[in-house]
Amino acid sequence: MIISNLSSYNPGPFILMGIPGLEQFHEWIGIPFCIIYIVAIMGNCILLYLIAVERSLHEPMFFFLSMLAMTDLILSTTTVPKSLSIFWLGAGEITFPGCLTQMFFLHFSSVLDSAILMAMAFDRYVAICSPLRYTTTLTPKTIIKIAVGIAFRSFCIILPDVFLLTRLPFCRTRIIPHTYCEHIGVARLSCGDISINIWFGFCVPFMIVMSDVILIAVSYTLILCAVFRLPSRDARQKALGTCGSHVCVILMFYTPAFFSILAHRFGHNISRTFHIMFANLYIVIPPALNPIVYGVKTKQIRNKVIHLFSTKGME
Repeated sequence: MIISNLSSYNPGPFILMGIPGLEQFHEWIGIPFCIIYIVAIMGNCILLYLIAVERSLHEPMFFFLSMLAMTDLILSTTTVPKSLSIFWLGAGEITFPGCLTQMFFLHFSSVLDSAILMAMAFDRYVAICSPLRYTTTLTPKTIIKIAVGIAFRSFCIILPDVFLLTRLPFCRTRIIPHTYCEHIGVARLSCGDISINIWFGFCVPFMIVMSDVILIAVSYTLILCAVFRLPSRDARQKALGTCGSHVCVILMFYTPAFFSILAHRFGHNISRTFHIMFANLYIVIPPALNPIVYGVKTKQIRNKVIHLFSTKGME
């Protein structure tokens, strides 16, 4: 009976502490976070605007890029505004439903980012290895199926996290030493058995992300083999150039993602302050840098951005 009552207990609000050990610097830490967040919002919104209005950018690669931009906006907006309210206003209180909502969209957008990068690798593989079949393979209908499929996959992977948390009794502290709610961090506040939470929260995302990484690696191995068989040096450089921005974004996303996943499970000797600071940088820096990387590395986008701002300047 006691266990049943605890399981059905709806806990009160949680308190997000911010970055433990750096509380006295919160106001200063909030300034670069705010600047990077504004850059992320502006960069991704400009990218979405250009892809929407420019017919020359209505291609599969740019459709996936627009999905990446929207997912990055969700990732950063889910967490950064609350983090800034903690840094500047000391408003660390968050309700249990609010915490679950933030956690869901945080993990959902992270897993979806990985799936989009995998879809973009497939797009580059078809474009370079089978250019004559590109338009017939990646038809609008196929692209929509891929988009719906990877979004549904991400939803199904993360939704169980919500139910795994709602089944737990919270009868100890409700202070979260972090700037946002994430699955394992909230589960560790419970006084119940969280072994399922730990293994599901680690194994499922890790296996899914690893499968995406393997497929991306296979795609780029085949791409490189095809590129180096091209007879013309200019053709090789052009083919590699189209993949350069994608490779940069892949490295920016997966390097901190794997660190964060592994640190939660095995990083007991890692400083909590360092881990949380790194986790915060992970949710703001890739969304800010992705549109910049694509703007610099992708000629079509670069030209459209220059044209957009030069036209406004003339007006």
